[in-house]
Amino acid sequence: MDTMHPARWYDTAESGLVRCILCPHNCLLKDGKTGNCRVRTAKDGKLYTEVYGRLSAIHLDPIEKKPLYHFFPGRRILSLGSVGCNLHCKFCQNCEISQVGAKDASFLEDVTVHQILARTKVSGSFGIAYTYNEPVVWFEFVMDVAARAKEAGIRNVMVTNGFINPDPLDELIEVIDAFSVDLKAFDNTFYHDQTASSLQPVLASLKKIAGAGRHLEIVNLLIPGLNDDPAAFEAMVKWISSELGRNTVLHLSAYFPRYRSTAPPTPPALLTKFREIATAYLDFVYTGNLPGEQSNTFCPSCHNLLVSRVGYDVIFSGVAQNGCCKSCGQTVFQNF
Repeated sequence: MDTMHPARWYDTAESGLVRCILCPHNCLLKDGKTGNCRVRTAKDGKLYTEVYGRLSAIHLDPIEKKPLYHFFPGRRILSLGSVGCNLHCKFCQNCEISQVGAKDASFLEDVTVHQILARTKVSGSFGIAYTYNEPVVWFEFVMDVAARAKEAGIRNVMVTNGFINPDPLDELIEVIDAFSVDLKAFDNTFYHDQTASSLQPVLASLKKIAGAGRHLEIVNLLIPGLNDDPAAFEAMVKWISSELGRNTVLHLSAYFPRYRSTAPPTPPALLTKFREIATAYLDFVYTGNLPGEQSNTFCPSCHNLLVSRVGYDVIFSGVAQNGCCKSCGQTVFQNF
């Protein structure tokens, strides 16, 4: 079976080389070579994707698992994953699919756009999430599914590292309703040393997504000894507040040793401490890996308890059907 599908976002360079311009790596590839992401390959002066319609996972998940807490809370969403990633985080939490290429993934299932749409409707899901591994690297299939889904009134969610060039991101913004974006640190040295990428393109993506009015929530994985400097973290949440808005949702997540990282697990006290720092600048800060009220939603105006969360169970106690606080009328959830 031929697994090569024509890719987009590339130029033909000198001497027949192919330059992929999907993400800021801008890989320059000889014939037969695969890019940094391990799934986009040059052949006969053209670029091909090896993961079009080839999925590693199809699951019906709580939307809170993405994590998205303010986008249709309490609902379930059909979630798709493939293989490959354009970052190589030493601490990758899903390395079995993100840090392998298509040639090394015999477990992939071949599906069509039509099959995904049909499965979404049968499942009762309100939307489709492109997640698990980095969806930027299977851009073509994401775009084709999302465009058809949008026509059918199905919502699209993208869980991403945000490392993408501006023009292809503009295309995604046209069809994606909500983004969950990893902001791994506020330090380019961290990005260079720990992820083999850079920070600035991610910040640019966040500003573009927010500026386009798409729903945006940010995830920060706290790793002891690597990105746990309080001053750098405070600078990050100040930037989020000033550039993206005080109402931007921030999720602080606990790290566990994985892949090539042997740093100790994130202690709960560190998550609590950094949440306290962040709440001075942001209205909605959650520590998703900890039980208790740090996963609950309170009204930023009157502090009424709106939503309680225990694991992925969601209880709506203080929010009206229109997404407003029952106590003071403040709008909290735009997509409810």
